[in-house]
Amino acid sequence: MAGTMAENHAQSANHPAMDYAEHEKTYKMFIRAIKWTVAAVVVLLALLAAFLG
Repeated sequence: MAGTMAENHAQSANHPAMDYAEHEKTYKMFIRAIKWTVAAVVVLLALLAAFLG
């Protein structure tokens, strides 16, 4: 029995290698979405304060 259980499991499941380019693209899209969401919330709060405050 060679290797650890994690190594044996990954080999037996025949998982493909991780697509790092796709991972980076998804991460950048996530960060961009978070930035836009935060900006929209700030604008919304400013408008609420202006009209209701």
